Amino acid sequence: MNQNRVVFVNGVRTPFVRSRSVFQKMPAATLGGFVLRETIARSDCDPKLVQELYFGIVCPPPEGTNVAREALFDSGLPAEIPCTTVNRYCASSAECVSAIAAKIQSGQIEVGMAGGAESISSIRALFSQDATDFFQDLMRSKTTAQKLSKLTEFKPKHLMPHAPGIKEPTTGLTMGQSGDLMARVFGVSREIQDKYALDSHIKAHNAWERGFYKSHVVTIGTPDGKVVDRDTDIRADTTLEKLAMLKPVFYKDGTITAGNASPLTDGASAILMMSEKKAEEYKMKPLGFLRGYAAAAIDIKKEPLLIGPVYAIPRMLKQADVSWEDIDLIEMHEAFAAQVLSSIRAIESKEFAKDKLGLDRPIGQVDMSKFNVNGGSIPLGHPFGATGVRLILQALHELKVRGKKLALVSVCAGSGLGVVMLVEAA
Repeated sequence: MNQNRVVFVNGVRTPFVRSRSVFQKMPAATLGGFVLRETIARSDCDPKLVQELYFGIVCPPPEGTNVAREALFDSGLPAEIPCTTVNRYCASSAECVSAIAAKIQSGQIEVGMAGGAESISSIRALFSQDATDFFQDLMRSKTTAQKLSKLTEFKPKHLMPHAPGIKEPTTGLTMGQSGDLMARVFGVSREIQDKYALDSHIKAHNAWERGFYKSHVVTIGTPDGKVVDRDTDIRADTTLEKLAMLKPVFYKDGTITAGNASPLTDGASAILMMSEKKAEEYKMKPLGFLRGYAAAAIDIKKEPLLIGPVYAIPRMLKQADVSWEDIDLIEMHEAFAAQVLSSIRAIESKEFAKDKLGLDRPIGQVDMSKFNVNGGSIPLGHPFGATGVRLILQALHELKVRGKKLALVSVCAGSGLGVVMLVEAA
């Protein structure tokens, strides 16, 4: 037995809620502290055993950019735990899992925690560089005369904030624009995107109704006395007709709408990890094990922005010494229905396998009865820093429900990054 095999002991997530709604007064560190505290409580683990914490976030607050540390303080866990904050865009918490796993496998630590949080509600408005320079120069002025002289340079536009955006500096395109272009490359129509989004909403609703999410989604009390016990963006009553009425968001002739894209969301997730030896020593009953991990990056000037995970899949399968046919479940992040459907076409394409991956056959056929069976990011929401661990928890709990063994977790991310992971049921 490999005593450094990585065990997932337990984990939780908050309900995922639309930004600037019920979690508006709860910053990322507060949400993160809650899931850290609850994960330890559910694991019945002495928090003093935790040796490191890695936590993901994409948009950290300016007053506390090491959100891992701030979440730890908020959780009440021992302040002696070293904390690292990771930003790999939408794959941030998945990368945190990889980092903790690597430390366990190398023998640096035996127990660690990974997770992530995002509060889109808390993102601050930005000011232009001209405005920043003006106010900094004004603060540096030492005499009244200098201050008055500097004030003569003031322009009303200095007070005009720049709305926070999610643009790629390299291409100048938003992720949504890139997703729309990806749909064109792979020939994914508006109609099939809407059908996929509808199915995801129905699956998420049904999963909540049968109690699946109660296994790992915890109830949150807000500062204003509200109780939030489930995800808020699931639309069980949506229809293809309603989705078809929505206008394209990014291009007039585009196919991505608010209905077939993931919403901006607040939320957090966390998971406790141990070496198998340590878990056995403390008689921990694991959720599962980490079998493989691979990351990829593509040239976003030449390739669709969100295709990265497809490049990582063959490497991960080889590392884990499993075939595509061995996989019992697939959990793929749904940034957009267009991105999911394009990725599926790439996975099944002989031409993509040959021209892009150097393979003599497709990665494999995607069995939709095994794919995002409890819904995905389109209905559940997508707090950037928390989604990776959400996918892992969902995969592990569904493997247990089905009595199956292996699940593939896939996360596309900004700037052409992609992460895939193979998890195994206990």
